[in-house]
Amino acid sequence: NNNVGGNVVEQAGTWAVVRGVGLIESIADVENVVIGAPNGVPLYVRNVAEVKLGNAFRTGALDKNGKEAVGGVVIARYGVNTLEVIDAVKQKIADLQSGLPQGARLVPFYDRTQLINRATGTLKRALIEELLLVTLAHIIFLFHFRSILIVTIPLPLAVLISFLFMKYMGISSNLMSLAGIAIAIGVLVDAGIVVTENAFRFLEKNNVDPKDRARVWQTVLESTTLVGRPVFFSMAIIILAFIPVFALTGQEGKLFHPLAFTKTFAMAAATIIAVTLVPVLCTFLLGGKFHSEQSNPVMRFLQALYRPALGFALNHRAVTISVAALLFAGALVLATGIGKEFMPPLNEGDLMYMPVTDPAISIDEALKITSKQDAILKSFPEVEWAVGKSGRAETSTDPAPVNMNETIVHLKAPEQWRLGMTREKLIAEMDEKLRMPGVTNIWTQPIINRIDMLTTGIRSQVGIKVFGNDLKALEETSRRIAEVVKTVPGAVDVYPEQISGAPYVDIKINRTAAARYGIDVGMIQDTIEKGIGETNLSVTIEGRRRFPVRVRYAPQFRDGPQALGQIPISSSTGAPIPLAQLAEIRTVEGPTMISSENGLLRGTVLLNVRGRDVGSFVDQAKEAIARQVQLPTGYYVSWSGQYENQQRARQRLMIVIPIVLVVIFGLLYIT
Repeated sequence: NNNVGGNVVEQAGTWAVVRGVGLIESIADVENVVIGAPNGVPLYVRNVAEVKLGNAFRTGALDKNGKEAVGGVVIARYGVNTLEVIDAVKQKIADLQSGLPQGARLVPFYDRTQLINRATGTLKRALIEELLLVTLAHIIFLFHFRSILIVTIPLPLAVLISFLFMKYMGISSNLMSLAGIAIAIGVLVDAGIVVTENAFRFLEKNNVDPKDRARVWQTVLESTTLVGRPVFFSMAIIILAFIPVFALTGQEGKLFHPLAFTKTFAMAAATIIAVTLVPVLCTFLLGGKFHSEQSNPVMRFLQALYRPALGFALNHRAVTISVAALLFAGALVLATGIGKEFMPPLNEGDLMYMPVTDPAISIDEALKITSKQDAILKSFPEVEWAVGKSGRAETSTDPAPVNMNETIVHLKAPEQWRLGMTREKLIAEMDEKLRMPGVTNIWTQPIINRIDMLTTGIRSQVGIKVFGNDLKALEETSRRIAEVVKTVPGAVDVYPEQISGAPYVDIKINRTAAARYGIDVGMIQDTIEKGIGETNLSVTIEGRRRFPVRVRYAPQFRDGPQALGQIPISSSTGAPIPLAQLAEIRTVEGPTMISSENGLLRGTVLLNVRGRDVGSFVDQAKEAIARQVQLPTGYYVSWSGQYENQQRARQRLMIVIPIVLVVIFGLLYIT
């Protein structure tokens, strides 16, 4: 099955290349391959085998709304702009549509565009609203139009400078980077207000004539010098307060670093503007009639409320300090009871349903279950479509076993849901309808699931890892832990990963019997590997594509131990010997998968937490496991998933926060 070259021959003064064309081009070519000629009669492949087009061993399948489909996944490179990649993929899909066979369409079943646009749109709207509210507050409290311009102009400038730094640092305009600016907006004008207010009061107190520009300039300089130092240090302290965020690592660092950077950029820009541009604006714009605080009705009202309260506090200092101390002590007590979460949950808009079935299930049976589940999900009026995957694709990036399904449930807009329906109620209804014997339901979301899988290897909120040296002991211990955890309030979707239960057909070769017939053990192993299994003998080339030519025993010769026992093995005399006479063939139970970590075997219990925080749940679950589960000698348990991330971030913050507090106290002392 190949072409060969025979150099060249000369014809009429020219060279012609000699080729031997022997590539297989059709099924008939394979059928007519001669494998022998007993008694001079050619024996063809078609005489001993059926040649047909087939498919590779299938390890995965895709379903949409209860009907089988074909799908693919686009993976973006690290560091690229997700929205730009999605737009480019959509354009490429549109280009490919015209070349598809009749009736075939390319339809995206998971698209983050809506989530990204919805999140950034909400944040941009919030930014505009904040700008308007800050401006309105200036109008109400300053009661001086030119002063309003002075403190409002630096606001968009600080934001624009932040965007310049974002461009320089390679930070994209995303949810977290915009959130940093949104958080800072309320503080960006503080320094400008202090400088402007002080200049305003200096001019008012000293009865400076706005037309006397030299006097105005000197007064503004004096007022700015007076407050410049405290303004600078106060803003520096606010910036320092975000240093712990920069100390975060892992996914929490990647998530919150853009927020901390943009907030720092905006604060630094606002501080510099407050001590440079704002005084200059004051010299130009602080003119006209100055209104005292008493002429502002809002300020009069607030002072009327504040003066009595301040007077009471000063006249009853012991009571004031005692109340403050009690409030502080009460806050400390309440702080110990606050729930602990790694990060607030993000509503991605879509759901991911990840049921787990029998580890011995075949791909055809898994597809039937997935199709039934997707049809049930599609029946909900809140669901646009449900696309489920059973098993895995032929790629190293998707190591899912056949018994693990992944269904992305695309939900309609909330305004199209049934009256009174919430996300939690919808999940509960779906979970109830999807209950099947032998199926464990697990609910999560597409993005957080991928993050959890990449960072901790756990596809649920919390994972309990059991380490030891024996698979059976690991499985039994994991089951006992799962039973205990189920009793802890808040535990849902509890599932101990099955370590054993997969059926194996063991063919144990009898070396003595094989030697009696003069049969080498390697010959028997080759028959098992190439005949019962399958092997690639060659390839066919069709245009730009290559397809393997495989050989395997027909199903009737390999379906079950009894059929396997009848497979003939050639002895040294050429006589066929049944495999059953050369080996013991039996069905046994073996491991479905073997997981290891840090040199030890590992079992895992997966679970999610609903109705309470993860931190307090894990604390209670640890106590329950310690009381009710006796671990074998040499075995130990560790907690993973989001709890692992939470502990890592907590330990780092416990070191960084005290250091930052010491630095802040130092700055306060210097100030």
